[in-house]
Amino acid sequence: MKRSTVYLLSLSVIMSCKNPKEKTIVYAWPSAKAPIATITPYKRIIHGDTVIDNYYWMIDYFKKGPDSGKVVNYLKAENTYLNTMMKGTDELQANLFKEMKGRIKEKDESVPVFKNGYFYYTRTEDGQQYFKYCRKRGSLKAKEEILLDVDVLAKGNAYYNATGFSISPDNKLLAFGVDKVSRRQYTINIKNLETGEIYNDAIPNTEGGAVWANDNKTMFYTSKNPVTLLSEKIKKHKLGTDTKADVVVYEERDNTNYIGVERSKNGKYIFIGSQGTLSSAYSVIDAGTPEADFKVFTTRSKEVLYDVIPVDGKFLIRTNWNAKNFRLMECPLDKTGKENWKEVIPNRSDILLESVEAFKSYVVLSERKNGLPELRVLKKDGSDFYIKFEEAAYNALVGANPEYDSENLRYTYTSLTTPGTVYEYNLETKEQIQLKQQAVVGGYDPKNYVTERIFATAKDGTKIPIALVYKKGFEKNGNAPLLLYGYGSYGASSDVNFSSPRLSLLNRGFVFAIANIRGGQEMGRQWYEDGKLMKKKNTFTDFIACGEYLIAQKYTSNKHLYGHGGSAGGLLMGAVVNLAPELWNGVIADVPFVDVINTMLDESIPLTTNEFDEWGNPKQKVAYDYMKSYSPYENIEKKAYPNMLVTTGLHDSQVQYFEPAKWVAKLRATKTDKNVLLLKTNMEFGHGGASGRFDYLKDVSLRWAFLFALEGIEK
Repeated sequence: MKRSTVYLLSLSVIMSCKNPKEKTIVYAWPSAKAPIATITPYKRIIHGDTVIDNYYWMIDYFKKGPDSGKVVNYLKAENTYLNTMMKGTDELQANLFKEMKGRIKEKDESVPVFKNGYFYYTRTEDGQQYFKYCRKRGSLKAKEEILLDVDVLAKGNAYYNATGFSISPDNKLLAFGVDKVSRRQYTINIKNLETGEIYNDAIPNTEGGAVWANDNKTMFYTSKNPVTLLSEKIKKHKLGTDTKADVVVYEERDNTNYIGVERSKNGKYIFIGSQGTLSSAYSVIDAGTPEADFKVFTTRSKEVLYDVIPVDGKFLIRTNWNAKNFRLMECPLDKTGKENWKEVIPNRSDILLESVEAFKSYVVLSERKNGLPELRVLKKDGSDFYIKFEEAAYNALVGANPEYDSENLRYTYTSLTTPGTVYEYNLETKEQIQLKQQAVVGGYDPKNYVTERIFATAKDGTKIPIALVYKKGFEKNGNAPLLLYGYGSYGASSDVNFSSPRLSLLNRGFVFAIANIRGGQEMGRQWYEDGKLMKKKNTFTDFIACGEYLIAQKYTSNKHLYGHGGSAGGLLMGAVVNLAPELWNGVIADVPFVDVINTMLDESIPLTTNEFDEWGNPKQKVAYDYMKSYSPYENIEKKAYPNMLVTTGLHDSQVQYFEPAKWVAKLRATKTDKNVLLLKTNMEFGHGGASGRFDYLKDVSLRWAFLFALEGIEK
């Protein structure tokens, strides 16, 4: 493969035709030659349909085939091309990184959380990428114990993620998971907190978390298939024994389900959960009898989802059984079948019941109405009330509340203009105190920014919420650049949040917007169901409608409108540039799921079988035909596409690197425009990018520099 010729870059200044008094700096993209991927035709025949895939060979690194080295060389060539094309922004990227990093309070500490006699917290130090996991016994004035110094553990690793911290009931042992590859395959380690010794009981290929039984020596954990990365088995490990002899206590036979194990908040039970998109089931034992066999809570039913929350004397159940938006039910401890469930809070057509947080004397419901979260408190005397929030668009999340016998609720509040703020709310007196607000070093005044919530009209008349933020002084004249973010899959709600890196966009004149398109769950369960399977195209047309509405309302124009999405949101980006390429000046697609059919046909690829209920199974002709009609890779045409920045990770376990790589290669060979198309592959990372708390800003700097180059913003 030939190397791209490197040309000198320059920035030129031209006069704007619209306003001769204004100078527009236009980035001069170098005329470097883009990599041309080898064409090796591969024939796919299914349902009588023959498709030639010229870039199927790129799967070889994943399959460890003969062309593995060829794949890596191609990805490196694309990285070289990107570096060449963006060379003129190197100084800008460095300045952006410094600017965004400068807003982060480097020496910081999380709000301590009390559990079982100790206050737990993390703290960070100046110049350090990671953190220290600490605790104090009984009082915040007590001596600090550093349980895990991740700054030290991570040294020498390009990627390091420590997660799943679990303290034994006697407070003497810590179980934690470590991933050094960014493929979400964790090794569970156990540390003696009295001696500092890390035991030899290292358990590889897990989900990362462990659950302790009351005997302080038995742990339950989730084991993964090393190839598909599916969570397949729940195993039991006893300290000091060979991990190869760990007993399987549950094996998932249905590869469309995810499984996991957890200990109840009140400490009395251990649950094994098995859940697909449409149904769930739980098994349970007493945490004091780890040798007991797990007992089925209630028989699995088609299209019935439920969660179990133990409280004193009964179980609470959140379920969609005969309840589209979920309802709250209860049952006795010894009669857990559905026939014994009694309704506590009914289904409501306008309110989605999202989750339940139980305390000894209170229950807090996370609900969603008109696309906005609400927190509802239920008291033992049968009364209830809501915690009030005032902003037009916000997010309120129940935080860490591990102590069951408490009357204080921790929750986090944020908005597009309000930094993340942790509150402690007394459920009895209704008094609340602010414990901490995200610091923005260098000063930040929310009054300098404006947030709105507006509604676009979709193709079928449905109203689609859009949340926006911009700096004061913004004029609705169609000339401002606007970045529109979307996701719209898995019923995941794209709630607003404050982002200090985003200030670098807003301060340079950008508007930022979030589209709550169907496929998410912002407006209730039906909102999700209307954006999946055979209704998936609603997700794409909703996003296009949002872009068109923003242009019609003069927030921007198609010369200044940009789209951004990642993973399933990257699928969204791929679909909308096929459907309405003229609408966007540029698109950023991070780790995009763009080769839908080929991936969903290959059950050796992680996540495939888990997601048949989300996308469909293309082995069924009806599903195949529908998926083929929107899959971005399948629908590339000889036409002009917008400027595009595409990112991926070589070790991505969620969306494999070859999907965006194939997509870019096919776009290069097919599109008719001269717009910029760039592919960045993180050769050491996976789906979530870099692990350090500053390194991810390098990727953000690249994204912002790409947008600024297209807008002629040089500083």
